[in-house]
Amino acid sequence: MSAPARSRVVAPPGWSRWLVPPAALSIHLAIGQAYAWSVFKPPLESALQLSGTASALPFQLAIVMLGLSAAFGGTLVERNGPRWAMCVSAVCFSAGFLIAALGAATGRYWLIVLGYGFIGGIGLGIGYISPVSTLIKWFPDRPGMATGIAIMGFGGGALIASPWSSQLLAALGKDASGIARTFLVMGLAYAVFMTVGVLLVRVPADDRQPAARPAAGVPADRPPVATARVSARGALRTPQFWCLWVVLCTNVTAGIGILEKAAPMISDFFAHTAAPVSASAAAGFVGMLSLANMLGRIVWSSASDLMGRKNVYRLYLGAGALLYLVIALAGDASKPLFIGCAMVILSFYGGGFATAPAYLTDLFGTYQVGAIHGRLLTAWSTAGVLGPLIVNAVADGAESAGRSGSDLYTTSFFIMIGLLVVGFAANELVRPVHPRHHEPPASAEPLATGDRPGAAPGTVRPKGAEQ
Repeated sequence: MSAPARSRVVAPPGWSRWLVPPAALSIHLAIGQAYAWSVFKPPLESALQLSGTASALPFQLAIVMLGLSAAFGGTLVERNGPRWAMCVSAVCFSAGFLIAALGAATGRYWLIVLGYGFIGGIGLGIGYISPVSTLIKWFPDRPGMATGIAIMGFGGGALIASPWSSQLLAALGKDASGIARTFLVMGLAYAVFMTVGVLLVRVPADDRQPAARPAAGVPADRPPVATARVSARGALRTPQFWCLWVVLCTNVTAGIGILEKAAPMISDFFAHTAAPVSASAAAGFVGMLSLANMLGRIVWSSASDLMGRKNVYRLYLGAGALLYLVIALAGDASKPLFIGCAMVILSFYGGGFATAPAYLTDLFGTYQVGAIHGRLLTAWSTAGVLGPLIVNAVADGAESAGRSGSDLYTTSFFIMIGLLVVGFAANELVRPVHPRHHEPPASAEPLATGDRPGAAPGTVRPKGAEQ
């Protein structure tokens, strides 16, 4: 990075670190729109004659590309810094909406899949990981809280996008033309909103990075943050990484299955009761899940700074399985019970995402945590296919067999219980990383992309080089 460019990214003396989370939030609140995709499912199915499984494809592909772009782009994000990453995210995410608008206007569904799913998904992945390592550098004393503040924006994005999308569709029409105009408006609006984060983000200067210290209440037997020093390539050779991969994949699968089909699910669930759910109420349910997702990211990730990462994942996975069991057994007997259980499950889902970077930092250190986090998000790609596929395929099959109401989802709920039990077992296997996986100490600041082709792990750069 040239000196003038660097001077615009490195924080000047006196810069408040509390300005960095809002920069990250502007990106995450935008890309969190993905969680409101279920609002578009019924109009798309009606306008383009799609099945429930087919209408989920753009969302599924977006989540797949999120994980893949985060994994393969993690080192680029570390190398080029958060401003570059946020700019790439804004361009790809907004362009995805514009291409999807063209697809809806011309009746070419593959363009919606390409735009929203493939190109927009790249924007999701790069944008999602863009602030992680920067926030951990600014808040080494409270990594769970810091990443939770930013990542809660991704969970809360649908809280804005769900009612906004519903209002746009109501005003512009729910036919193909109205959907196209809705995509166009959203793409342009998000481009402007995300630019705020691009302009605001800063990294700490080399000589002014906050000191790492344990947060108040951290158990005495837990090592301080960043004592480990493991490269992204080295992390892939550890069982801890793959245990966390299973933990994240199962937790995400269990949550995303509800989230992707939230609006039609609650309508189907109570269709044969005395108080069926209207389309507007279903959109409100999506917003409530988004709120739970958002709050879970800050509440549970902050709690992990006090109770430990393994303990909080025990809560996510163990209690999550019990809540799914309650929903499966209760059926459509109680709407408040269904909504309450779903909201808590989604809070665990969001908390799992927000706690993951801090869990990785505890195990592998801050050396290349952004790149390691990107690789871990391939679990999200897998879950983004599994969750919607399980719920939609089971529901479509049950409907073909003549079942209806809550019976459309009972089987998929029991599948989710099994997955959460597997994740709980994987979390129990996590242990501190063996020192043989640690990189040797460097006399200068480590190059965040030491695992790039041609560079050995532990490659160093001079003080003052680009972050």
